[in-house]
Amino acid sequence: MPKPFAKLTAIAAPIMRSNIDTDVVIRIERLVGNSVRGTLGKWAFGSLRYLPDGSENPEFILNREPYRQAEILITGPNFGCGSSREGAVWSLQELGIRAIIGSGFGDIFFANCFQNGILPIVVDKEIVDGLAAEVEHTQGAGRIGVDLEEQTITSPTGRRHRFEIDPRRRAGLLEGLDEVALTLQRDEEIRAFQAADRAERPWIHFARKSA
Repeated sequence: MPKPFAKLTAIAAPIMRSNIDTDVVIRIERLVGNSVRGTLGKWAFGSLRYLPDGSENPEFILNREPYRQAEILITGPNFGCGSSREGAVWSLQELGIRAIIGSGFGDIFFANCFQNGILPIVVDKEIVDGLAAEVEHTQGAGRIGVDLEEQTITSPTGRRHRFEIDPRRRAGLLEGLDEVALTLQRDEEIRAFQAADRAERPWIHFARKSA
């Protein structure tokens, strides 16, 4: 089950390049094997974090203090585009990321975030750019606040921005439930519908049973 998310105040790291795809977030070869979970955090953004000799790239923001402790990413447009690999979200989760703020995300990446306890927040590009500028101005000393209950972002200087989110996905994050668990909450309704449908169309259910 995903870890519940309600409120977070944390260091945010701006990674403002557009169209960062899931192959940049985690290379496919890092997902090969039977026990990849628990080992992916160190490979998140591997091509950006490490130089060809395997040493850390000192220019990459997540290799610098205080951004090593970042739990929030501020991202450029279309973050998480490309292939549908859920390992991209796993790697960010294991890196310690709990929320991502951007003007747009790859659709499947966006959905995968909710399944793994990461809150992806979509706001206007002007707000994203403003947050990134404030963080860079304070060099990470100012933290960003994210309140899922109130659906607000608080910038390092105290500016508040509201964001919208699907109510079902919001409830899932607040309670730490994935899509399966959310569906099972309506088990009685589902069973009642099935019983009514069997009574109304018994031949359908007979055919399925026979198959």
